[in-house]
Amino acid sequence: MAAKTQRVLPGFGLALGYTLVYLSLLILLPLGGMILKTADLGFAQILDIALGERSLAAFRVTFGASLLAAGINAFFGLIVAWILVRYPFPGKRFVDALVDLPFALPTAVAGITLATLYAGNGWLGSHLEPLGLKVAYTPLGIVVALTFVTLPFVVRTLQPVIEDIETEVEEAAASLGASRWQTFARVIFPALFPALLTGFALAFARALGEFGSVIFIAGNLPLISEIVPLLIISKLEQYDVLGATALAVVMLALSFILLLAVNALQWWTANRHKNAEPLEAAAGRAAGGQS
Repeated sequence: MAAKTQRVLPGFGLALGYTLVYLSLLILLPLGGMILKTADLGFAQILDIALGERSLAAFRVTFGASLLAAGINAFFGLIVAWILVRYPFPGKRFVDALVDLPFALPTAVAGITLATLYAGNGWLGSHLEPLGLKVAYTPLGIVVALTFVTLPFVVRTLQPVIEDIETEVEEAAASLGASRWQTFARVIFPALFPALLTGFALAFARALGEFGSVIFIAGNLPLISEIVPLLIISKLEQYDVLGATALAVVMLALSFILLLAVNALQWWTANRHKNAEPLEAAAGRAAGGQS
């Protein structure tokens, strides 16, 4: 007779009960209350609010800046993660700790600091504005703030995957005659792409809800540099609770779609890893120049 498995945590029934109660109190009840609040509005009214000129402009700025910031971090975050994993250099621990600074730093502090640096009389802004590049109080400032906040999501997602790729694979590809570009494009990048895509999605989702670091550098001009979270706050200050709730529900729906996309990417990554071509074979194929 097989021995009964000893479990440290409570049984499934009790653990599931705790989980459902905790998630209900922390997430489901507040979100459910927000959705029920919109019951006072019809679907047509919600669309009228979400598709208004000011709302559409805020959505364009929010999604455009978030997409651009996530794309920038997808490129430079890959380089940062690769350097931190593959190369020893003085101050490496300090640089690695700097990556997590946006996690620990209050976003309002980050926003004030960036606005001070990139203002017309700031250390960086005073040199950029004479060149015709104005950062502070423009949509470009929003991109800068979101790029700062979302960098750790890409780097920390990529680092474990890069650590799992043995350097011998690159050496094997080089010894078989593959160029550096062939090795990267046919061996390294396919292994990194699922994690890179996941990091991009996480950074994009995080940027959509950012508020504190943006409001100090954006200028917050309606139709120009106003983000959706700030528009929601503005409606609440004007006692337009239903309008703010309608915008919040639209953002909730979009965030939920992004969450499903991230989960789908994680599922795809796990399945791709199971069915992936061995890196040694990929190294040989890269050297052979076969597709």
